[in-house]
Amino acid sequence: MLFPLSAIAADNFGISMHGNAKYSANDTHLNYANPDAPKGGALKSAAIGTFDTLNPYNIKGKAPTGMNLIYARLMARVWDEPFTMYPMIAKSYDMASDRSWISFTLDGRARFQDGTPITADDVLFSFETLKEQGRPNMRQIYRLVTNAEKTAPDTIKFTFGDGYDEETALILAMMPVLSKAYWEERNFDATTLDTPNTNGPYRIQSVDAGRSITYARNDDYWAKDHLTNIGHHNFETITYDYYRDDTVAFEAFKSGELDTRREGNAGRWFSAYDFPAIKNGDVQKSNIKHGRPEKARGFIFNTRRAPFDDIRIREALSLLFDFDWVNKNLFAGQFNRIDSYFPNSELAAPDLPSEAELKLLAAYDLPTAITTAPAPRPPSAATPQDVRQNMRRADALLKEAGWIVENGKRVKSGELFTFEILIGAPEEEKIALHFKRALDKMGIDARIRVLDSAAFRGRMGEYNYDMVIYHWLSSLSPGTEQNLYWSCKAANEPARWNYPGICDPAIDALAASIPTAKTREELVTRLHALDRLLLHGHYMIPLYYAGTDFFAHKNTIKMPSNTALYGAVTETWWMDQPAADK
Repeated sequence: MLFPLSAIAADNFGISMHGNAKYSANDTHLNYANPDAPKGGALKSAAIGTFDTLNPYNIKGKAPTGMNLIYARLMARVWDEPFTMYPMIAKSYDMASDRSWISFTLDGRARFQDGTPITADDVLFSFETLKEQGRPNMRQIYRLVTNAEKTAPDTIKFTFGDGYDEETALILAMMPVLSKAYWEERNFDATTLDTPNTNGPYRIQSVDAGRSITYARNDDYWAKDHLTNIGHHNFETITYDYYRDDTVAFEAFKSGELDTRREGNAGRWFSAYDFPAIKNGDVQKSNIKHGRPEKARGFIFNTRRAPFDDIRIREALSLLFDFDWVNKNLFAGQFNRIDSYFPNSELAAPDLPSEAELKLLAAYDLPTAITTAPAPRPPSAATPQDVRQNMRRADALLKEAGWIVENGKRVKSGELFTFEILIGAPEEEKIALHFKRALDKMGIDARIRVLDSAAFRGRMGEYNYDMVIYHWLSSLSPGTEQNLYWSCKAANEPARWNYPGICDPAIDALAASIPTAKTREELVTRLHALDRLLLHGHYMIPLYYAGTDFFAHKNTIKMPSNTALYGAVTETWWMDQPAADK
């Protein structure tokens, strides 16, 4: 199973999570990159907070934005496919049919910034260093390797032990390669502002510690003509200026100090982009559609606590949120309602299960409605009649669960129905306040608590909340993280991502099966089944998604006409310059 970069006759030469790679050795560039993009220009963007180290791979300190620009990896990811890796430092790979081992043969042209060759010893040094001192996600995967060895002067083989799955080899292929000569006499497990010897398309040009960092393109970059680099890395320099918060960064962009901005605040995108540079055309807004799953954001119930351990209560409160009003009045009607835990993707469960999904679900003891009725979707509140009907259904469910109304208050055995909604972003308070008004009408007392980021993270890590506005994010090729999202084990461990405290045998088994899917079709079927069970559990009140990335940029910034499956790839953008500067 050897797929060399130089094998022109080969149909595919990448490792795909499922099925064949999309691009072949005959391709001259990716379809979302412009090979004729002009080179040049100085791009300046914002970063938030500060930084105190130039080592992005240990847990000490905070590295600056953009460090991915100075490192190359064994293989490179392509953003037009769910999960496929193509040769980079490794010119070819060989892999067992059961993916129990993978070997990489290095490209003899591969060089560090100082001109020294990248060797198998550098790869083994990187592996051992990152396994012991790297970030936790690296340690978790690299410790699945039971043996790492040179099988030839330019070839390294990794053999996996218990616990590996279909994506382990691909994750290992994303390993950055460190310079052994540079790091072996230095303390890797420490912060540093010394400029390391790296191997990517850019190098660090200048650093103002904690305030700014500038990267300069390396025109002698050894891999600039690789398939995955053609049409990329067009700016001469890229600078990230640091601001204490996003509001200050937005003001800097408005004043012209920055060239581009990715907007993460939907309310601001629709209401605050009316400044002079927008009106005169110096700054443009770009809504860039994509095909990746959006964040599954919502009001999340903590089922560890009463009364949210009762599915009838969760369903009742889900009926009371008027998304249509929020969308119209807060977001100018620009959003879609989330109706899946994998919104905006093929991974979302269809209304009714397919034959393959039915066969999969038959292995579990499930209520008949799960396999015969359409997957529950958020109710419409488009008309006053819809709102009244939703309130009547919610009232019936609440009463069925023992919660009746006395003197205008919802009570059960004399106890008042009251809970707290935890919020970590001030802009979400308006949404929570609108929801609170609907709850007030039903006699339910909801209190809203807005916390700063540190306090919010602390409460989240301890699952110390009744309800919280938060989200999950999945890729187009979900894997082991689904266990951390939905499993019983994760529900009982602090600082995981099973925010609702879900513990359901069928969901547990389906989440565990995701990384072991052998084909794309099998993976999608399992995710449809998982999504269906999550929807039936009413674990959150879904909010909204756009299906687009929001970018604002000076009119000199240009981008390819085609967009990658995952959305905007800013590495493929370029800058039109005045004739005198060309």
